[in-house]
Amino acid sequence: MTHKIAYKPRDFGYLLGLSGFSDELLKNHFKLYEGYVKNTNELADQLASAKTAEEQKSPETAELRRRFGWEFNGMRLHEYYFGNMGRDSAPLARNSALFRKLSEQFGTFENWKKSFSAAGAMRGIGWLVLAYDTYGDRLLNVWINEHDTGWLVGSEPLLILDVFEHAFMMDYGMEKDKYIAAFWNAVHWGEVERRFEEFPIELAHAA
Repeated sequence: MTHKIAYKPRDFGYLLGLSGFSDELLKNHFKLYEGYVKNTNELADQLASAKTAEEQKSPETAELRRRFGWEFNGMRLHEYYFGNMGRDSAPLARNSALFRKLSEQFGTFENWKKSFSAAGAMRGIGWLVLAYDTYGDRLLNVWINEHDTGWLVGSEPLLILDVFEHAFMMDYGMEKDKYIAAFWNAVHWGEVERRFEEFPIELAHAA
């Protein structure tokens, strides 16, 4: 019997009405995300159907395996992205562990925010991630090309900014800076802080 992975798309409909993001843009973005979920499941099924050693190491299966990482990361990055936005956003509390950590490493919280915004405004498609290096106990602004190139091993995503054109062009055209400004107003800092507090730092002492 073939083991099947059945990922289900998450419902982010609660984001409709989000200030700075038209419902049309969000609905189209949700549809694109659902495509990643569908393709992840289909590739997982195809990989599971390769039974023999020869099938497992065939060029066809090798390409499916490479593609699986691209589709899977596309699915997950969108889930983190939508998950770190909300209609009832509030500033990051100054007494929170994440605010203190960002201020410690970047001099001030505003310094980090400017650095993140500048990196997000770079030319090219991809993702910008505030990542937590659990081994080194450091926060890093990481650029990911496509979905599967540029991720730092051992790091965990805290804040995700989608900078593919589909994330903003319907509302902002080529004015990516305006999109980034709207994103800041929509960040659900409670979720970002929760992600940061979730990860242990016991490995940091070995760095």
